[in-house]
Amino acid sequence: MMSCVTMSRKNLQQTFWIFLFLVLLVVLWVFNDLQGGPEFLYLGPNLSLLFLNETISPIKGTRHLQVSAYLDERKGKGTVRIITMFYRPGPHDLQCIFNCNNGVLFTSPAQVEQHSDNFGFPFVTADVFCETSYRCKATHVGLQTQGSVQNNDSLMPIQNLQQRNNGFERDLTVCISNLFGDYNNVLQFIQTMEVYKILGIGRVVIYNTSSSHMLEKVLHYYVNEDMLEVIPWPISNFLNPSRGWRFEEHGGDIHYFGQLTTLNDCIYRNMYKSRFLLLNDIDEIIAPYQHTNLNLMMDELEKKQPDTGVFLVENHIYPFNVFDDSGRFNLSLWRQVPGINIMEHIHREPDRKHIVNPTKIIVNPRKVEQTSVHSVLKRFGNEYRVPFDVCRIVHVRVPLQGHLSKEELIVDTKLWEYHKELVPRVNKVIGESGILR
Repeated sequence: MMSCVTMSRKNLQQTFWIFLFLVLLVVLWVFNDLQGGPEFLYLGPNLSLLFLNETISPIKGTRHLQVSAYLDERKGKGTVRIITMFYRPGPHDLQCIFNCNNGVLFTSPAQVEQHSDNFGFPFVTADVFCETSYRCKATHVGLQTQGSVQNNDSLMPIQNLQQRNNGFERDLTVCISNLFGDYNNVLQFIQTMEVYKILGIGRVVIYNTSSSHMLEKVLHYYVNEDMLEVIPWPISNFLNPSRGWRFEEHGGDIHYFGQLTTLNDCIYRNMYKSRFLLLNDIDEIIAPYQHTNLNLMMDELEKKQPDTGVFLVENHIYPFNVFDDSGRFNLSLWRQVPGINIMEHIHREPDRKHIVNPTKIIVNPRKVEQTSVHSVLKRFGNEYRVPFDVCRIVHVRVPLQGHLSKEELIVDTKLWEYHKELVPRVNKVIGESGILR
């Protein structure tokens, strides 16, 4: 008899705790609902959404612009990172809208994280984090101000739904942030692309705002060759982009035509496509000095620095107004093409006392969260400054130390090592692209 009573008490206790647990679940659900938490909605007959393929689109009711969306489960299961150009004064209270299966929508609060580098401009690159539900197999996401879903709200495809850490499409990809101002430095562009092919680069990604008719032919040539991916970047349709890097000096809405936004987008766009990314400008060549190509260099660096995800490479300037005396590469065909002939500029500016050379970056994109131009802002691995004698940037441009005489510059013929392959390759592109017809 006592055994039955004991069993009855145990059952009552179990029932009580189960009941209490269910009550707590209901209370939490109601509290979450009152706080404007995640919510499932259904598309009514008078509500439609826009599914976008554009690289830039406005967020209704704000001055913010949304660019792209990527699943990023390094931040937590079901986390989507939306890259934006964010108007710093706000509003900051945003809501995520996910498109799930069967016409169902899912909304959740957005968390905004502005990047630390803004150079004083009113618009800054920002990551907006959205948490989806395991019940929502989301394919698209967008942002809106807090409130009900509006007709024609814009949703972007969620990229990187398939994630991997090996078996990449290519070893090395170059990210070129922006072409703008009807860019027409055609000869240097062709030479740089061909040098990168010689060095083992598998793909170059360029964000294009405006380029000349002649360069458009060259871009088309490399796209057809599957060496180049051109991302349209119509930022001038939405903002007054600056041509400089400091707001106080150059004015405008955002730094260098949104350079920081494009670099971050390129990292996420290629995160599971490429083993390494080179983040630099079109007039810069990251050149190995102890290896025949960049693939071999990165193999060795990765072996020596297994926990490193960021490799800083020193930038060195080769003034475009100082010419090689021999005239060896002053070729008649090349003189017909507008732009700088990088093979004629072999004089390097010396290091300056007490000044550290700026860097550009080679990254393992899976170990990077946010980047700036010369350094990474947030990373998951270590950072390593590549020694000058291993790798450096050949940057043919306006001189920085214009007061120096030619004799005070350092002769560096690194690019001449590639001339046997480079000259016929450049000639071939000039002929087959049709730029002189």
